[in-house]
Amino acid sequence: MIIALVLIFLVAYAAIALEHPIRINKSASALVGAGLLWTVYALFGGDHGQIGNQLNESVASTAQIVFFLIGAMTIVEVIDAHNGFEVITSLIRTRKQVTLMWIVCFVTFFLSAVLDNLTTTIVMISLMKKISDNQEDRLFFASMIVVAANAGGAWSAIGDVTTTMLWIGGQITPLAIIDGVLPASLVNLLVPLLIVSYLLKGKRMTPPAKPDGTEVLASPFERNLIFFLGLALLIAVPAFKTVTHLPPFMGILFALGILWLVGELIHRDKEGREKRELLPPHALTRIDMSSIVFFVGILLAVATLEHNHVLTMLAGWLDRVVGRQELIVIALGLLSAIVDNVPLVAASMGMYSLAQYPTNSFLWEFIAYCAGTGGSILIIGSAAGVAAMGLEKINFIWYVRRISGLALLGYLAGAAVYIVQYRMFH
Repeated sequence: MIIALVLIFLVAYAAIALEHPIRINKSASALVGAGLLWTVYALFGGDHGQIGNQLNESVASTAQIVFFLIGAMTIVEVIDAHNGFEVITSLIRTRKQVTLMWIVCFVTFFLSAVLDNLTTTIVMISLMKKISDNQEDRLFFASMIVVAANAGGAWSAIGDVTTTMLWIGGQITPLAIIDGVLPASLVNLLVPLLIVSYLLKGKRMTPPAKPDGTEVLASPFERNLIFFLGLALLIAVPAFKTVTHLPPFMGILFALGILWLVGELIHRDKEGREKRELLPPHALTRIDMSSIVFFVGILLAVATLEHNHVLTMLAGWLDRVVGRQELIVIALGLLSAIVDNVPLVAASMGMYSLAQYPTNSFLWEFIAYCAGTGGSILIIGSAAGVAAMGLEKINFIWYVRRISGLALLGYLAGAAVYIVQYRMFH
């Protein structure tokens, strides 16, 4: 049975990694893989009562992540519906490409930590289309936005789905991940940013030929209120967990309820489309449910390997063959440039126990950094990269030639910074 489970998982994993060449959505592959794995386990696992209890446990832990993602994504969509991110874009005036690159990358870096890397990438690339009319110029910006968004998401408990998984699983805490991973993430961005700045020296942006004609349904007061309230509620979620000791999903759903209530109050005199498109029910139709379903499928698939101790055996084999923990994690990060980092982190959480590696230990923080930033090495290595690829039609080979080497340098430099920092202070 163990061999059958491993083979099914590998085939499903390969289908997820090759989503674009085989033209099958990764969510379908994840769901089929999870269904087959649990079916085989149920038929040949023996104790049906125990298997049922294990499935219930897996569903409960998966549901916490799903509820959190739905809440966070809906809040971001409500902010966007009010044109809230205009608060940021209106502050950018410069036309010098080097200055603009630094502003955009640092805004992306910190905004990604508050929102998430995928949403921030979409917002910032949309911003660049309002600033520049030249797609060639925007390619470097879009690529560096991906690097900055992934680096920014790695040091925040809510900045990347993998760090959220580690936080909900008890492997990291919000303040400790900031303290431990922020310097490494910053170096991860600065190394490629310095090189790209040298390449863009002296160049200027080409302003758009036509002004943006997007209809704005919210007033300036409504826009500012929802933007700052939404950000404040997202930032408050880790504090809510610390004070109440309730799971993060409860905090994010509470935050969504507050934002929803405020929206109902400030828009109570509006009618029809003007009101409908500004409230959470419409925002819920705009969130990426395909990604949510993918998380459900892959987490339930990985759970079968965890319950059958396959991941524990894999961890033991890696320790015997590779030996050095930091090299194992760096390799996992490099692998995340090719395959999705969600199953990699899910597998890591099953491979190593909290009893052996306590909360905020070297292993978990280093996994958060490597899995979060390793995906920048290839344009297909992260959700942010795939989004940028679609929005700006970034060619895979162009990215490999121009950006992959820079992202790899940043990744290795950040990894070195984290290792040195950890050894100095622990």
